[in-house]
Amino acid sequence: MLEELRISSLGVIDSSTLELGPGLTVITGETGAGKTMVVTALGLLLGGRADSGAVRSGAKQARVEGVVSTGGLESFRAAVEEAGGEVEDDRVVLARNVAAQGRSRAWVGGASVPVTTLGEVAEPLVAVHGQSDQHRLLRAGAQRAALDRFGGEEMAATAADYAQLWAELAATERTLAEVVGSARERAREADQLRFGLGEVEAVDPRPGEDAELAAEEARLGFADTLRAAAETAREALSSEEGAPDALGTTSTARHALDGVREHDAAAGELADRLVELGHLLVDVAGDVASYASSLETDPARLAHVSERRAALTALTRKYGETIDEVLAWAEDGAKRLLDLDDTDGRIAELEARRDRIRAELGALASTLSRRRTEAATRLGTAVSDELTSLAMPHATVTVAVTQTEVAVPEAPSGPVLQVDGRWLRATSSGVDEVELLLAANTGADPRPLHKGASGGELSRVMLALEVSLAETGSVPTFVFDEVDAGVGGKAAIEVGRRLAALARTSQVLVVTHLPQVAAYADRHVVVHKSSDGSVTTSGLVTLDEAERERELSRMLAGVEDSDSARAHARELLVAAAPERACLPEGSRRG
Repeated sequence: MLEELRISSLGVIDSSTLELGPGLTVITGETGAGKTMVVTALGLLLGGRADSGAVRSGAKQARVEGVVSTGGLESFRAAVEEAGGEVEDDRVVLARNVAAQGRSRAWVGGASVPVTTLGEVAEPLVAVHGQSDQHRLLRAGAQRAALDRFGGEEMAATAADYAQLWAELAATERTLAEVVGSARERAREADQLRFGLGEVEAVDPRPGEDAELAAEEARLGFADTLRAAAETAREALSSEEGAPDALGTTSTARHALDGVREHDAAAGELADRLVELGHLLVDVAGDVASYASSLETDPARLAHVSERRAALTALTRKYGETIDEVLAWAEDGAKRLLDLDDTDGRIAELEARRDRIRAELGALASTLSRRRTEAATRLGTAVSDELTSLAMPHATVTVAVTQTEVAVPEAPSGPVLQVDGRWLRATSSGVDEVELLLAANTGADPRPLHKGASGGELSRVMLALEVSLAETGSVPTFVFDEVDAGVGGKAAIEVGRRLAALARTSQVLVVTHLPQVAAYADRHVVVHKSSDGSVTTSGLVTLDEAERERELSRMLAGVEDSDSARAHARELLVAAAPERACLPEGSRRG
């Protein structure tokens, strides 16, 4: 529930705080005073589109804050915490800034969030209904949505299952069309893959073979040079010609130090190390001699390695930087080729999936239509009963649920479904067309709302519909922005009485110009407009009983000091008092 609304620099409102509570709160004021700015502020808190033109002239930015009591709103608390905000003393502050340059910022529980997140968090709290909703109500999609909302959780679950399956059908049919349409391209790709895989298979490379052959080719190509170097090294280590070598020099050094071992232990240690060095030189000399003898010139092998490397290079130019990459390409290509070669099988698989989904959709659409028809009967009765309470006792609302049959398609595809043996036009919402029909008087034929309802009747039908939907427990707070337009006299009294009844179970905020409606309020707020000749400013003031009487007389007669208007205002307040939301003493202001 909203406890407080703070508005600054929005339209004609400089800075005002609106304290709210349970029951019915009405907002009144002269034309142009800024009553609708309250609804605009709520729209901003709900993540609505920001209009920089609504920023007060001369101000850098407009700001709206709403204090929300989280009692009984566990899902709202969870959404706030998920957005990074904090709940303090069971209250959350929602905020929105709109800069004069057009930039917009939002906060949830002290955490800065995208505006879309603010909308997602706040949307379940408040349902805002204004005169623009009357035009929305005339759209078939809005009427279907209202019926689905009235149908409850079971209807919502069926509609959600249908929508998910419809999306799956659309994806399947799109893939099927791509596979069928690209058959020629798939065949061309398969031929290219076969050629490439054939080249790789003909060479039959081994992992790492390119690196191994490169090393072998280098060794074979420089065999003479390598052998000469090895012989020179071997001669230097251990000469076969009697020339000085490393082994002889090391032996001489060892004997020299070994001869003086008895005079200094350090000399003995050095001699021992030279012994170890001599053994190592013997081993190295042997290895060098073996290496030299292994180097042979083999022109035939060199030619074979060169040819093999050329074949491998031809593969790496086309299919990968290395032979390992070529082999990886071949593995992936083989899998892709299997898929391409199975185009007919793929098409058959997709067609089978499409047919299965269509059959399931047909069954779900039948269930959805049945539930909508049942809900339509109940909704029509509920709205008609509400209209009786709104001074339209002879009016009847019928919620028609119809389908459009189409010719039997040669191949089922697109927006058609077979439902209970009939081919029907289908959308992501089902096969049903929902329309609200109004018979305003006894014996009158039901007609669509846009043809059979006057402005006042349409306002009351919308209010009756929202009241009927409210009883499904949708949102904790309702806001009505002059939905009583076009209503007067006894009908206005009935509108006020019905809003008061709704306020017994929900928080209701109403912007109205009708004193008959305002009399039923538990809390009356007036928008006062003042001007210094150059700047106009509006503020929100909560009225006490005496002030309410004066405001109602102004609304009745256009002046506050008319004795007859004051008397009429008192009559309205006395008549409405028993039917107010019956709030505990102390919770009612004004």
